[in-house]
Amino acid sequence: MAIWSNKKNKKPAASPKKAVSEKKLSSVIAQPAKDVLLRPRITEKASLLSSQNIYVFDVAPRANKKEISEAVFRKYGFKSIKVNITSVKEKRILSRRGTSGMKSGGKKALVYLKKGDKIEIA
Repeated sequence: MAIWSNKKNKKPAASPKKAVSEKKLSSVIAQPAKDVLLRPRITEKASLLSSQNIYVFDVAPRANKKEISEAVFRKYGFKSIKVNITSVKEKRILSRRGTSGMKSGGKKALVYLKKGDKIEIA
């Protein structure tokens, strides 16, 4: 009947000091802005959002909100109020020649800036 018991023999978790030191190490070695922000996302919807001080960027798949906010500050000199991240799914596409392919997915970030701040995206 030991198979059905709720008790499990678990080994104690690793010491929290090791995990904290790894976090500190990753925050000290920050990625350059060019590695976090891949490119501005220029679409019709993104241009409508830019009038509301919301800018859309394609970002690295492993980037988090804090890294994105710091990268925007380093590249454009504006502090962000808020950052939202969404994942973009892969899509099946059909080319003009009749062959099918895949459009790569990724990650995009919506960066909210203060009212007076404006990023010039060419």
